[in-house]
Amino acid sequence: MHLCYLTPEYPHPVIGRSGGLGSSIKNLAEQLVREGVQVTVVVTGQKTQRLFNDQGIFFHVLKHRHYAFGGFYLYRKHIERYLNILIRDTHIDLVEAPDWTGMTAFMKLKVPLVIRFNGSDAYFCKLDGRPQKKKNYWFEKRALLGANHLLSVSAFTANVTKALFQLKKDIKIIPNSIDTARFQPQPEKELPGRVLYFGTLIRKKGVLELPEIFNLVNRKLPDTKFIFAGKDVPDVITGQSTKAMIVAGMTPETQHQTLFLEELPYEAIREEIAKATVVVLPSFAEALPMTWLEAMAMEKALVTSDIGWAKEVMVNGETGYTVAPKNHEEFALRITELLKASELRKQLGKQARERVLERFSTEVVTLQNIKFYKSIVKTKTVE
Repeated sequence: MHLCYLTPEYPHPVIGRSGGLGSSIKNLAEQLVREGVQVTVVVTGQKTQRLFNDQGIFFHVLKHRHYAFGGFYLYRKHIERYLNILIRDTHIDLVEAPDWTGMTAFMKLKVPLVIRFNGSDAYFCKLDGRPQKKKNYWFEKRALLGANHLLSVSAFTANVTKALFQLKKDIKIIPNSIDTARFQPQPEKELPGRVLYFGTLIRKKGVLELPEIFNLVNRKLPDTKFIFAGKDVPDVITGQSTKAMIVAGMTPETQHQTLFLEELPYEAIREEIAKATVVVLPSFAEALPMTWLEAMAMEKALVTSDIGWAKEVMVNGETGYTVAPKNHEEFALRITELLKASELRKQLGKQARERVLERFSTEVVTLQNIKFYKSIVKTKTVE
């Protein structure tokens, strides 16, 4: 079986930085190769064109093309032609693409197309409570209606997306996975009194709730260090630096105890997770977040949001705590409780990793994906 993943991002030194989407594809692709599946990854919209093989995965990195008019259509048709030649020459059995921005809109491929819901623009706009550009909705809906099979990383994301686009097709649920050999506990590296947020500094991740939460923690435990590891982006509502908005919401005492590490390489994130005493992830909008799985796999005590997808990942009081991000007092109370109780942190961390091993490890999830792919390849029909 030969699978092709079409994606706008992938974490690799010669490709560039990536978010959770690229990390989820990487985890799955590498394990598929170990299981004897042939994998090709096509990365679009890049600055240079490259072809290479790394650890058994064939990479086609496509340079972005600029057009005087109609680039949204013409670049997609360019990718379609490229894929169909690749399908013919390398005997690809199916292509999978994400739902984000409807990147397969207008494409007609010669093998079945699977679209996996990692969160479309429409989905995140819905969760954020903000309007979506009509053209983005149209692209995404066209892509979804053109797919032969639909797959989602969480039931919550499937249900919201199905309602948004009035979809009639069945949606298979298979979660994201984590390489538990790469993300292992490193208790010897843990530093006392260190609270970590990692991920993009953006409103939808709940980071604008953290200043007041950290202020409350600081009043109880003034020696606590607060670490932000992630890229700063302009706020979608105010246009200001999100980092600047975070700092503005902190007391001088909390500011003094706060460190911003900016964007870190993929591998360096593990070091920061290892050093953390408590990890906080108060997001308002996710599909099934890789950051949560990474911290859980490393046996970290977590305080996360309690929204939608959260119940499919966390078990409140067993793998950490889930709290409404706007309930600052409760969020701060849980952080403070964990900072004070080392045995409780260890217990929750161990139970978090056990849940990941059982439900989200690459070994477990890859077998679910293979079974799903084989059911498609067996019939191999393009509607």
